[in-house]
Amino acid sequence: MKRIAMWTGVLVLVGGLWVVAPALAGEPTYELKFNTVGVPTQPEYKAMEVFAKNVEALSAGKIKVRLFHSGQLGDQKTQVTKVQRGTLEMSFADGTWLSDFDPEVGVFAAAYLFRDLDHMYRVLLGPMGRQYFETLAKKTSIRPLDVWYLGTRNLNLRTKPVTKPGDMKDVKLRVPNAPMWIAMGKALGANPTPLGFGELYLALKTGTVDGQDNPLPTNEAAKFYEVTKYIIMTNHQIGQLWPIIHEPLWQGMPAEYKVWMHTALMTARNYMNYLVLEGEATLLEKFEKQYGLKIIYPDLEPWRQNARPAYKEFEAKWGAGVYEKIQSSP
Repeated sequence: MKRIAMWTGVLVLVGGLWVVAPALAGEPTYELKFNTVGVPTQPEYKAMEVFAKNVEALSAGKIKVRLFHSGQLGDQKTQVTKVQRGTLEMSFADGTWLSDFDPEVGVFAAAYLFRDLDHMYRVLLGPMGRQYFETLAKKTSIRPLDVWYLGTRNLNLRTKPVTKPGDMKDVKLRVPNAPMWIAMGKALGANPTPLGFGELYLALKTGTVDGQDNPLPTNEAAKFYEVTKYIIMTNHQIGQLWPIIHEPLWQGMPAEYKVWMHTALMTARNYMNYLVLEGEATLLEKFEKQYGLKIIYPDLEPWRQNARPAYKEFEAKWGAGVYEKIQSSP
């Protein structure tokens, strides 16, 4: 929520101590609500704390961010709708959730689209991604401000070890309730079963679903190792989180405020990426030796080949050959 304050804080040095001194009247101040479905132990929430702290410091208190976790202000779909309407200032999204608002960005959620993390950043933070983000903001009033690395998604199953897509035929794989997630479940050869993230642990425990796919740090934070037995290293998606903001709010911010926002977001991105990459480097051994899960390393080529036909139906929305163009881009 934007509000205009009569007095805002500026840091000045007095007697060797930094204190807040009154600034010019009429400078705008902002209080931004930032919601995530993630729990406080997940890297994304820890990175949100870094963002909130830094943007308040950079702006000398002119931008304050209130954080909400565990879907307190909405689930994955609701929070994006709220940002579009302006009833929530910030949340997270990605190509999957935003494809409901602009189908073209759905391509960024496709399985086996990016070769690695560097490729993903070259595309999304390069000219191609920036153009998609600008178009999205104009069409939908939702502006992605940055791209954070959520982790590489792998399969995590209760009772059935698998090595190829054909083994997934009868597997009820939990997916979020959105067309692109359902398409990913099919691309993996599974029976996609839509379910909210907050319901997933119990669904795995009771057998309502047979498995799920998430990055390794998410699996640990949500304690899915307690209710599953296998991790299959399919590496099928370079997972992303796009911090998003209500576009009219963003356009109303002074240029200097936008610099503070971008700087704080970049710092938070670096922190989150560090946490996720560190977790990915150490968690497999922990899952295997401490939690007793079996780690399976399948041949990935059959999985890649199985994914391609699953996305043919989306070419009319994405543009012919766009999936292959991004895959083969430098």
